[in-house]
Amino acid sequence: MNDVTAEEILEPDLPIIDPHHHLWDLRPLIGSFPEPYHPFIAALLPSAYYTFDALNADAKSGHNVIGTVFMECGAFYRAGASDAMKPVGEVEFVNGVAAQSASGLYGDFRACEAIIGHADMQLGDGARPVLEALIAAGGGRFKGIRHQGAWDADPDVLGPPFHAPEGLYHSAAFRTGFKHLGELGLTFDAWLLEPQLGDVLDLARAFPDQPIVLDHCGTPLNIASYKGKMPERFDAWREKILEIGKCPNVSIKLGGLAMAFCGMPEEGPEAGVHSEKLADMWRPYIETCIEAFGTDRAMFESNYPVDKWGASYPVLWNAFKRLASGATPDEKRALFAGTAARFYGIEDLLT
Repeated sequence: MNDVTAEEILEPDLPIIDPHHHLWDLRPLIGSFPEPYHPFIAALLPSAYYTFDALNADAKSGHNVIGTVFMECGAFYRAGASDAMKPVGEVEFVNGVAAQSASGLYGDFRACEAIIGHADMQLGDGARPVLEALIAAGGGRFKGIRHQGAWDADPDVLGPPFHAPEGLYHSAAFRTGFKHLGELGLTFDAWLLEPQLGDVLDLARAFPDQPIVLDHCGTPLNIASYKGKMPERFDAWREKILEIGKCPNVSIKLGGLAMAFCGMPEEGPEAGVHSEKLADMWRPYIETCIEAFGTDRAMFESNYPVDKWGASYPVLWNAFKRLASGATPDEKRALFAGTAARFYGIEDLLT
């Protein structure tokens, strides 16, 4: 592997709040994944154990990462609980990690200062007690949920771990549960695939006061039946992103493009691609997203350790800084920290 982790850190003093990373222990589950592994699963295996020590090391690998937002990933669920309440265990675990980071033993770094958990919106009104339990478990750090809606007619696109019901965000049960987010002052992270972007648009218009953030640039696809078709699908993706950007309640996360679904780069893990080349690959997507949402509704994300497939942590953030090289200081402050701090209610990290 070509080692480019020794790249000089660009703008090392620029404050960063990483608004999207995971913590997990996938080692007990590896045997349950069918072989040959789906590319997404293969990308995760080198980072099957990723908890505070690994995150702390990445965050302190050169860039000025001052805090992070944990994103649900189905880890450390509560054994013995009902299916509805199992996700509370994940928030309990992550709140402990956040307390560990906030102890001062590891410097000023504030890992998991905001926590995004999961509650099944298909429970309808039954989602509310789950949300209330998540709020209690989060100790003031719980900010919202993600309920992924990724689906595709080609089963090889997503592989075994995913496959939400088709049209999930449109379903009456989902929307009955969804309304409780706004009533409780919670955010919503939306993850689905580029062909489904109309589902997010419709959801955002139906709930114009609900803060929503679209993960991973809307996940353009370069896998399975979509392999090699990104150039011909770009204009359709761009049109949908520009339309969603007209919804003032929606923000966007700039990243996730190194996932196996997107395949930029196709090699991995930690492909050894220089940050300049990564920036060139990602530029059309990142620049379109910033055009659509503006810097005050866009935030760079690591999506670690998933995006470790394409880049080490320092190289990943170097690529983002290259993409933002023409931005003003205020715009950079928003893209790298300010938008995330405001969206997730952790502005105190910037004071």
